[in-house]
Amino acid sequence: MSISDQDLVIEAAEAGAAVVRSHYGSALTHFPKDAGDFATTADVEAEQAIVDVLRGARPEDPVLGEEGGRTGRGATDRLWLVDPLCGTLNYAVRNMLASVNVALRTGARTTVAASADPFTNEVFWTGGAAAYVRRGGADERLTPSAGSKLVDVNLDPPFPNHAVFSAARMLADEGFIGQFRPRVVSTTLAVAWVAAGRRAAYVTDGHLRDSVHFAAGIALCQAAGCVVTGIDGGPIHAGAGGLVAAADERTHAALLTLIAGQRSRQD
Repeated sequence: MSISDQDLVIEAAEAGAAVVRSHYGSALTHFPKDAGDFATTADVEAEQAIVDVLRGARPEDPVLGEEGGRTGRGATDRLWLVDPLCGTLNYAVRNMLASVNVALRTGARTTVAASADPFTNEVFWTGGAAAYVRRGGADERLTPSAGSKLVDVNLDPPFPNHAVFSAARMLADEGFIGQFRPRVVSTTLAVAWVAAGRRAAYVTDGHLRDSVHFAAGIALCQAAGCVVTGIDGGPIHAGAGGLVAAADERTHAALLTLIAGQRSRQD
């Protein structure tokens, strides 16, 4: 029987998470990348495990992986986006903050997505209509909540809007500190946490279209009913780019006001 895309994305994310767990705490070979970044044995082998699952079920579909780049030449508007270990720097120093992200873009829309936490055995997933977390084979619908006031920000480059917005400057903003409780976990697992009600919001700069890091988390937040825009309040992947994913309209509006305040001070 043919597997559905929804079940396939979960299976692929779980396969990658199993590899990440198996290498945790071991001596890892580092493979240097640009700007001081690196991949590890776990990144490479997890991506291969994910690609093997996808290829076994959808041999014609192209795959864009963080480590292996784009593979497959099928004549299709489908593209699998694979981030085998988001939080490599955390993982390499034995910090259990990481995620395995897999998403399918069909045309201009992400139709299924999964973000797996290798260390809690949770898989946050969506088939488009709603978002869920799977634990021990049981699914629970995700419900966003801003009650914690925890807002995660991304401090990793690139920063295309640095002249008018900086997450680092936001952390020092008294208005931000007065309203929210800043967090920096350095993995896009935190984007899935917004959908799950474990974060009030997530903010990052950057151009995120077809981002292997962010595609799954953005899809989860949208399916869960979060407010999701670029840092200028416009549609995601348009205008200035970046991401403000918030549990509710009030939190989203407050963050946009803080971001706009940075722009006014730079003018």
